[in-house]
Amino acid sequence: MVASYKGRWLRRDLVAGLVLTALLVPQGMAYAELAGLPAITGLYTSILCLIGYALFGPSKILVLGPDSALGPMILATTLPLIASDGDPERAIALASMLALMVGAVIFLAGVAKLGFVADLLSRPTMIGYMNGLALTIIVGQLPKLFGFSVDANGFIGELVGFVKGVAAGETVPAALAVGVMALVVMLALRNFPKVPGVLIAVLMSIAAAGIFDLAAHGVSLVGKLPQGFPPLTIPKVKVTDLVPLLIGALGIALVALADTISTASAFAARSGAEVDGSREMIGIGTANMAAALFQGFPVSTSGSRTAVAEQSGAKTQVTGLVGAGAIVLVIVFFPSVFQNLPQPTLAAVVIVAALSLADISSVVRLYRQRRTEFLLCIGAFVAVTLLGVLAGILIAVLLSIGNVFRHAWWPYQTTLGWVPDLPGFHDLSTHPDGRRLPGCVLFRFDAPLLFANSRTFRDQIRALARQEPPPAWIVVASEPITDVDTTAADMLEDLDEELNAEGISLVFAEMKDPVRKKIDRYGLTRTIDPAHFFPTVGSAVDAYREQTGAEWVPQEGRNEG
Repeated sequence: MVASYKGRWLRRDLVAGLVLTALLVPQGMAYAELAGLPAITGLYTSILCLIGYALFGPSKILVLGPDSALGPMILATTLPLIASDGDPERAIALASMLALMVGAVIFLAGVAKLGFVADLLSRPTMIGYMNGLALTIIVGQLPKLFGFSVDANGFIGELVGFVKGVAAGETVPAALAVGVMALVVMLALRNFPKVPGVLIAVLMSIAAAGIFDLAAHGVSLVGKLPQGFPPLTIPKVKVTDLVPLLIGALGIALVALADTISTASAFAARSGAEVDGSREMIGIGTANMAAALFQGFPVSTSGSRTAVAEQSGAKTQVTGLVGAGAIVLVIVFFPSVFQNLPQPTLAAVVIVAALSLADISSVVRLYRQRRTEFLLCIGAFVAVTLLGVLAGILIAVLLSIGNVFRHAWWPYQTTLGWVPDLPGFHDLSTHPDGRRLPGCVLFRFDAPLLFANSRTFRDQIRALARQEPPPAWIVVASEPITDVDTTAADMLEDLDEELNAEGISLVFAEMKDPVRKKIDRYGLTRTIDPAHFFPTVGSAVDAYREQTGAEWVPQEGRNEG
């Protein structure tokens, strides 16, 4: 990067880095508390992950840092392991070890070029997961916004606790007032990316805390941050903590990776660049491991912060280095600058971030366009809200994989015919004016032939063979069949012998060469006549018509006129 860096970029990177800092500091502190950690750890994390990604990440402008989507996952992983007294040092150690594991998992996956694992979360399930996460985060932050706390876990418990707290009169009016003020300012300025709405809300809240002495009115403040940079620290945890941490790390790594790849792809598309998934994984992994060694916690890409950097003129990762340097100056020389920041304002920062995770319009679009994927989305949403974020991500992955298997188990299948004035052969179910060929059925099966769907294929062929009058040929339009496994091969052999006994020929057309080679290797041509493999459906139809003299006729129930 140094060798190719152009001097004219420096001013833009400096400006963008300083603008970015206005987001990095308050969001880093807020997301640290969302993860159940001291606010200062959010700043430590921001510094090291920005440096780590700048050194090893491939994107010129992608910005990493503490993330609202990961906060609840970090808390859900570490909270059961923290002592009953809520020891903050143990919480930091657990979160740092979690970041180390997340970084190692993603880094090794990048070295092994396993970027495809990001595809384990389909878009509909990711939408549902993020919507559920947004609702969970908002409900969890409402007590802090209203100035009190709730001793409960899970969405239902926190919601009930919040309602009971409000009903019992636990609301602190001054806390609610400053929190709502910050919320309104940030929401009003959210559509003006070049205006640092978060910083403005934070500064207004700090000013209000001083002018109106909010602490005396029961408003909790952040307090003075520890001064200085943290030393290099190897996180130490109990051996018994490693397995639950690893389980959480795998879920966090998956979400961080999916978020980063999608964000990187979106910003790369604007400039015509290509995304190297494996290099991105190495960059993210390095960023997480760097944060872990300085009391940090797991990080991911931030779409909002990346957008701010881009719109502020960022050209390279020098922007991130400038942001990291600015945060260092804050915690080394000005640690008291945020001591009067009200906690309700941090809650407002988190709520605004959570709102950006929600995507209601996409849910509506799924409902209108494809009900099955809408149900997947709702399933992921319900799983997160009712079962928690870790169980939710597991169920979201299982729903995504299950949807893939559903398509493999029950693929689309149809019969084809000739449609006047249209070249080729077409689906008779969507072309009622299509013609069929007496004694010859053209069948298309839109999936590889595998153990999971071989029974479905066999049963459909048997149903076609039982038609009255029975067909002489069943031609399988094989172009969509990209594979045949050994289970399906055994099924084809038995099926062909069964059909031959009934005087019916099983014929294949447009079979791909790699699939045909497998057919030969399996020895299926012992039963399937090698002459019954045709290069195209048209050539198979021509051979049948030449042999039988059959002509195209209207479908049953339709008159020719």
